[in-house]
Amino acid sequence: MDSRTPPGPPDGPLQPQGHNDTTRPARSWRSVLTHAGAALLGLLLGVLIGLTGNLNADKAAPSAATGTEMAIASDQPSADKVPSDGIPGDGTYVVGSDIKPGTYRSDGPQGGQTTSCYWARLSGTSGEAKDIIANEGTSGQTTVTIAATDKAFTTMGCKPWKKIG
Repeated sequence: MDSRTPPGPPDGPLQPQGHNDTTRPARSWRSVLTHAGAALLGLLLGVLIGLTGNLNADKAAPSAATGTEMAIASDQPSADKVPSDGIPGDGTYVVGSDIKPGTYRSDGPQGGQTTSCYWARLSGTSGEAKDIIANEGTSGQTTVTIAATDKAFTTMGCKPWKKIG
């Protein structure tokens, strides 16, 4: 060992001899601009896709009016709008006035772009998740029993429901 070399571990590849500076090298402006440009381009593409992603959304969306709202909008009672032996289609129906309690069956999704049939038995009509007693999304025939204690029944994307019991 040489008297000019201080005692300690030898310098390795991670510690070049005579270099104890641990600060990061400055980033080049070119690198910063490249990353910022890529982020901006990604954001713009995401916005463009979001704006044009579903051009048929207004055609496939169910009516905003529920069964009760349709009955209020017209002067005719809702019983005239809903047949006693079934539920015609998309909407929210009040049990006892719009539909009768019982067991109903749907042959499944309406078809075309609609590939799922959704239904829910509700304890209220606030639109909150806590109102859901039971629900299901299915791609085939489905059966549901609506109890007299249910407040409402909602359905989206299903073929008409027929009362079977």
